[in-house]
Amino acid sequence: MNGIGRAPKKAKKKAAEASSNVFSMFEQAQIQEFKEAFTIMDQNRDGFIDKGDLRDTFCALGRLNVGNEELDEMLKMAPGPINFTIFLSMFGEKLKGTDPEETIINAFKIFDPEGQGVLKGEDIKYYIMSQADKFTEAEVEDMFTNFPLDVAGNLDYKNLCYVITHGEDKEAE
Repeated sequence: MNGIGRAPKKAKKKAAEASSNVFSMFEQAQIQEFKEAFTIMDQNRDGFIDKGDLRDTFCALGRLNVGNEELDEMLKMAPGPINFTIFLSMFGEKLKGTDPEETIINAFKIFDPEGQGVLKGEDIKYYIMSQADKFTEAEVEDMFTNFPLDVAGNLDYKNLCYVITHGEDKEAE
């Protein structure tokens, strides 16, 4: 009887440790932002993001014809039902492979020997469409939509690197 009583406590302790590790991966402000995103996506407010929630979220974003196969593939990425802890750990796994901000900035500095912090939009477009993992024209346009060029046609790559590693615009803080 004593052995049976201890096993669930150990299991609960491991689950608690796992979830606390997930929360330690992010700053409190980031956790709050993820919580807000989770709450928006949990359309039926049951504490889990399911297929219906994903479909409703896409509809709210203007994408009306999302196929069941696409939704099923998204849900398969999770190890189980997507509660907030799972949601957070999925983002943690995605971000774990992200290089530190300094490493990404140093990669851009190859094209910016004067260290001005900006690159000509046409130049960066040429490089990312012709080198290594080539971007498509649509991917470049999407990037420029999310990170518009300034009036001189330059990309602020330092801000781009900050957003990649921190998830928000420096100027928006």
